[in-house]
Amino acid sequence: MIVPDHQLFLAGAWAAGSGRLDVRSPYDDAVVGRVAPADAALVDRAVEAAQAALATGSFPQYERAAVLERAAAAVDDRTEELAAVVAGEAGKPIRTARAEVRRCASTFVFSAVEARRLTGTTVPMDASEAGHGKLGLTFRVPIGVVGAISSFNFPLNLVAHKLGPAIAAGNAIVLKPADQTPISALKLAEILQGAGLPDGWLSVLPGGVEVGERIVSHPGTKAITFTGSAAVGWEIRRRAPEKKVNLELGSSAPLIVDEDGDWEAAADGAAIHAFSHAGQSCISVQRILVHDAIAERFTERLKANVERLVVGDPMNEATDVGPLIGGTDRDRVKAWIDEALADGAELVSGGEMIDAGRCLAPTILSKAPREAKVWREEVFGPVVTLDRFGRFGEALALANDSRYGLQAGVFTRDIGRALEAAKVLEFGGVLINEVPTFRADQQPYGGIKDSGNTREGPAYAILELTEERFLGLSG
Repeated sequence: MIVPDHQLFLAGAWAAGSGRLDVRSPYDDAVVGRVAPADAALVDRAVEAAQAALATGSFPQYERAAVLERAAAAVDDRTEELAAVVAGEAGKPIRTARAEVRRCASTFVFSAVEARRLTGTTVPMDASEAGHGKLGLTFRVPIGVVGAISSFNFPLNLVAHKLGPAIAAGNAIVLKPADQTPISALKLAEILQGAGLPDGWLSVLPGGVEVGERIVSHPGTKAITFTGSAAVGWEIRRRAPEKKVNLELGSSAPLIVDEDGDWEAAADGAAIHAFSHAGQSCISVQRILVHDAIAERFTERLKANVERLVVGDPMNEATDVGPLIGGTDRDRVKAWIDEALADGAELVSGGEMIDAGRCLAPTILSKAPREAKVWREEVFGPVVTLDRFGRFGEALALANDSRYGLQAGVFTRDIGRALEAAKVLEFGGVLINEVPTFRADQQPYGGIKDSGNTREGPAYAILELTEERFLGLSG
């Protein structure tokens, strides 16, 4: 089955929406597909169908695992097709898009594993006088209908991280994909349907603010899982205090390169991961802190690496860096660069529009003021800032100088400094001898401070999307 033009996925069936939404390429503005936008009334229908599906109690663990395993195999079999969809609607270079498809398949595999081993615990009741002679058990039950809202930057794998764990946990899901990238999510709905997902357990509803707001406010959604900007995420939590709201938000990821670290590997990794998908990743390398003793050599190598990157058409096999998701984002990032330069930052490389204005050149800045947006805010664009330090403790303090705390990377051969970084850095993840952009889909992934309040990765997301129930037996 092929995703029908002008339709959405409502509780297991393809349905007409409230009009037509053209999905356009961020690179050349060509229409790459058309979907049907939903509205609040369709959200209501989706939630009601999800509640009815849950009420049947007819989707046991082994069947959930089997559906996810078949879906993983189907994703893998359709790698080229799905990669082309991601490249078309998100502007992600085709080679990077293929890597995302492979990760999506892995996310479903890990979700299937967790569906099979979802279990509870025994409670040592005899550990107290009051519990003597009793048996205590815990087990996990689905939280209910999950409302999911995903971002554009990983339109396939981020959706898989919403759907896979929710299904594995036994929940029904109503998903709003990003406005710019709904086709990838609809493709996954098609794949899950073909893998045997029963009707009612999933709806994929493209649409605008109205759809997201109704998913959040509907009394039938018991948990909200959101990936996106900090401002929107914390507003969702404020509006839904009675629900479990899981937030995976932004960052301004730091990379520390100490004098004894493998600075060449760090420069090579930063050149790739600061600019992959035009820097549109929550953990894209953004702030690089380099020890004085190696700063000049590091900068030269990074600059040479970056200037070899191929920028342009995401469908070209040679392309390393594609466009930003839209003209507004491109103009914002360019304005932030110009503002930093006007305030005293120095341009090491890039900074201009290229490819007939369709792309922003990968940009390296140095000595950006601490109050500059490129330092303090999440750029979400192809920009890194370079700064120097003399003492390791100074670098840790500079890395922590942020309202965000998702992941940080540290290059050092000193185990003592590595352990110090793990203790001192205020981030959800600290990676030693790796750039902060690394993520394995089975790891606990999430941040603190303005970067969020949850951990993703199927084993960890399932804990967020189930309730622990106690069973006490007497006699």
